[in-house]
Order: sequence, then C-alpha cells, then structure tokens
Amino acid sequence: MTSKYHLPKGTSADGPYDLLVTPESAGWGYSGLRILTLQPGEAHALSTADSEFLVLPLTGSCTVTTDGTAFELTGRTGVFASATDFAYLPRESEALISSATGGRFALPSARTEQGGHSARYGRKEDVPVELRGAGACSRQVNNYCLPGTFDAEQLLVCEVLTPGGNWSSYPPHKHDEARPGQESELEEIYYFEVSGDGNGFGYQRVYGTPERPIDVLAEIRSGDTVLIPHGWHGPSIAAPGYDLYYLNVMAGPGQDRAWLICDDPAHGWVRTTWDTQDTDDRLPFGAEENHS
Repeated sequence: MTSKYHLPKGTSADGPYDLLVTPESAGWGYSGLRILTLQPGEAHALSTADSEFLVLPLTGSCTVTTDGTAFELTGRTGVFASATDFAYLPRESEALISSATGGRFALPSARTEQGGHSARYGRKEDVPVELRGAGACSRQVNNYCLPGTFDAEQLLVCEVLTPGGNWSSYPPHKHDEARPGQESELEEIYYFEVSGDGNGFGYQRVYGTPERPIDVLAEIRSGDTVLIPHGWHGPSIAAPGYDLYYLNVMAGPGQDRAWLICDDPAHGWVRTTWDTQDTDDRLPFGAEENHS
C-alpha cells in the first residue's frame, strides 16, 4: 500500500511540473499540488479551472499576472531561510507566472464550487510564524492560508520546519470525519524537502482504523510527497543532522473551512509533557547559512 501514498521525487512529474497531484490522481475530491521549476526568464501559463490556487515560492522570485494585475513575489532563497510572500488565485482564473531569476514554486490547490474571493497578494510580514511543541517535539509552523490567517474558499496551506533529530506532526492526529466542533474532514498532502547535500532523509507514518485501514511508513527525501486520504498521521521524523521541511495542503467537502484535528488517544498525553520542557533553541529558522 505504501507506493500508492508515497510518491518519491520524479515519479509524479508531468509536463512542466516536477510534481503533479490532482484530485483525480490522488483518488479523492479536493486537494491538489503542483511543483513548478522555472529557469531564468521562463514563464508558465496557469488555468485554475475549478480550483483555487496559491503561488508560493520555494526558492526564487516571480511575477504573477492575472486579470490585468501583476503581483511581484519577492520569494526567498530557500525554505529554511524564511517564510515567503505569495499570491492567491480564485477558480476560473488565467495567470502567467514568470521569473527573471528562476526558481521553484509550489502551487497548492483546492477544488471548490465557490468563487467569492478575488486574486490578491499575501505579504510575508503577515504570515503568522508559530513555534509548536517543546523539547524533541519542537517545530516551526508558517501559517499561510488557514482560518484566521488568510481567507479562501476551501484551501488550507501551512509549512512545518523540524530541526534535525526532532519529531513533528506528533502526537499522531487525524481529520477524516465531520464532527462539528471536534473534527473536520480534510484530505492532506505532505510535500517534503530536507536540508544538506542531498543525502538527508526523514520518515513519515500514516496508519488507520480497523474500519478504514491505511499503513504507510515511508523513508522520505527532498522532493517526495505523501498523500493522506484518511487515518492517523504522524510522526514526521527528522533524522539527526538533517532539518526537515514539509508543505501541508488540505481541503475537504466542508463549506465552513474548518481545521479541527483529533489526537490518537493512545498518544495524546504526550502534549502534557511539553509544559516542563523548553522550545528547541534552534528555532525559529531564519539564519539561512545555518540551515542550508
């Protein structure tokens, strides 16, 4: 079952995209992700069709032109360097993504029947950067497009950065049932990058219930993707010496755009141990030369 949900780098490339995950290819209804590489001076035309999108630089800068408006994205030199600015594109949009510098750009998406939001720019300075957990569970979360941080129809997007040797996405949790006030139904994509010279790695666990089994234990490297249609997911483990980055893309059928999770009751108690531990002093990330 692992190969169905673990997409090693390059195995889901298509045309101009290093990674192309659509609702159809994933076998679900809403969440999608494309990774686009542009050489200096190149441009790419994007038709959003029935989905809303973000244009989120991983490395490099770009200009996003849509409906006569150009958004200049300053971007960043790498995912461990800082958060980034980004652009939002509603469904039924035509956009041109051009880059004088070249770079790599994440295009997370969510299928939606609604179209109430217009194309707009997300400032880097307005992205809430959260330090979550403590001790060996310390991690950083860049909350780009979540309820309360940036309005969208159904798309939810954040980044998690985990120092080498730490565990994130822990305790394991799930969001695959609609239970008002307790849990929301969301499909999720994890796209990974690892610091270092290309030898870095980490691990991702996904497991289900007797009623809805799923069993993934994947060794992940830069450019890998894990699909989570349902089930408990976590931990995401960063090997010592290698910082771990992942982009989370979530969407589901709920019209209220809620992000409600439920901890695995076998491990939820771990949260109570954080009160007596300090946050890892390697956080927050941002000194690029220390996390290349």
